[in-house]
Amino acid sequence: MKKLRTLAEKPIIGGVVKRAMTSLASNDAKVISRHFSQYLRPQIATDDDLKHEVYRLRHQVYCEELHFEDVKESHEECDEFDDRAIHCFVRHLGSKNLAGTVRLIGSNSPHELLPLEQFCGEAIDHPELSPANFPRHSICEISRLAVPENFRKRAIDQFKGAATGAINEQVFSETELRCFPYIAICLYLAATAMAMQTKRYHGFVMMEPRLARSLTFVGIKFQPIGKVIEFHGKRAPYYIDARELRNNLSSGYLKLLESVEHDLILSGGLKPPTASQSKGQDPTLQSINYRQHPSTN
Repeated sequence: MKKLRTLAEKPIIGGVVKRAMTSLASNDAKVISRHFSQYLRPQIATDDDLKHEVYRLRHQVYCEELHFEDVKESHEECDEFDDRAIHCFVRHLGSKNLAGTVRLIGSNSPHELLPLEQFCGEAIDHPELSPANFPRHSICEISRLAVPENFRKRAIDQFKGAATGAINEQVFSETELRCFPYIAICLYLAATAMAMQTKRYHGFVMMEPRLARSLTFVGIKFQPIGKVIEFHGKRAPYYIDARELRNNLSSGYLKLLESVEHDLILSGGLKPPTASQSKGQDPTLQSINYRQHPSTN
């Protein structure tokens, strides 16, 4: 796959290689989607106990592993944006541990800035795709995506000494190991479902450019809207329309999205689509977890 990525950047054959990579990824996703729910279960944190689990996982990743934030006495990483966010997590069914989390932050007035606006506003230079150009009730930010080290490592990353976070093949099956790299993609798809359910179609995120490029092979096409800055590493602001994301997904990843939505409905965080939505009309799902305010726009 690494050689294919190199060829994908070539001017003449790059287009063909990219299509081949997308096809390979889609076929693999079809297989993964059949196994994903056997080992991993996406859920929305619908009560305080689940949210505290999310905050502890974020502390583990952002404070203890990556050292992006200072270690807290509470061993929970949370901030002022959490009260107006929907929190999603993925639970590993075998160990009951959280395998990843992401939040979707909303805004209902010009005074409720997205983190990207508040901390990285100077990086946004797109004349049209700025959060300020959309009604506040229609924007959101994908934030605090975190996957702990033991679910980021694969069998090939193991080494002697039982280092913290190394995968133990006696604990995780080969099929489970194949699913783990899809946890981050699963979280982006869960964020898509949460954006659709709240009609916050205009999504923003700060991410590494190389991650944005990799996600295009899945059909998740983030559009750059500003320059790269130093923010916990090289990051740039990106925009995505949740409605277009669903339309651009390859068939394999569309199946994975449907699996994610099914699990989120079972968790009590999403309501099933209505009959009209099932017939291909607006697929927006209603939220029962978001703190709604009347829009000031």
